[in-house]
Amino acid sequence: MWNALLWGAVSGSAVLIGALLALFLRIPAKLTGFVMAFGTGVLIGAAAYELLEDSATDGGLIPTIIGFTAGALVFTVFDWLISRKEEKGGGLAIFAGTVLDAIPESIMIGASLIAGQGVSVLLVIAIFISNIPEGLSSTAGLKEDGYGKSKIMLLWLGVLVISTIASGSGYLFMDHAGGFTKALIASFAGGGIIAMVSSSMMPEAYKDSGPLTGFIAAMGLMCSLILDQL
Repeated sequence: MWNALLWGAVSGSAVLIGALLALFLRIPAKLTGFVMAFGTGVLIGAAAYELLEDSATDGGLIPTIIGFTAGALVFTVFDWLISRKEEKGGGLAIFAGTVLDAIPESIMIGASLIAGQGVSVLLVIAIFISNIPEGLSSTAGLKEDGYGKSKIMLLWLGVLVISTIASGSGYLFMDHAGGFTKALIASFAGGGIIAMVSSSMMPEAYKDSGPLTGFIAAMGLMCSLILDQL
């Protein structure tokens, strides 16, 4: 149980690191764009290799399709609601996407400990690497939208707490869950990730880093592939 909480906190702390970098360092907009682009590639890879592939293998195609579609739809609805209320909303949309995928991702981290063979290190690394750009880019957007440092820090501390609790919950409650349920949860995270990077992170990255965005995102995807094959 304590291991699950620890690894959930480790993966969740990455968004806090990204937020701190954006809050207290003067990072050029182009560099922020490069980091977002790389994070986009890593996230796409994490969704494909760590979440969707395992979902389809362990639970079958039907729950994977259902979960993936639901995750993408839920994020899209959140993004639509945010865009109606806020003129910019890019930072808040990425934050919403981070929360939506942090919960099922952390549940899967906790569930990976059930077999007694230790945590899925590749899953933790992939989530950690991808969470730093999410925290960085969302915080940069939130600052542009007028959010104060204290409010931003409280938001990300909340994500850290949620990730930790979700990982512990995954360890406690997923022991008797079948492949169908696990596939739903993992693919839900994958759907939320793909929708979020497509509508929020990639456009923001291109705005700051220009034509190099595609190449850097491709390198992020390659990084995910390398991690998956180690």
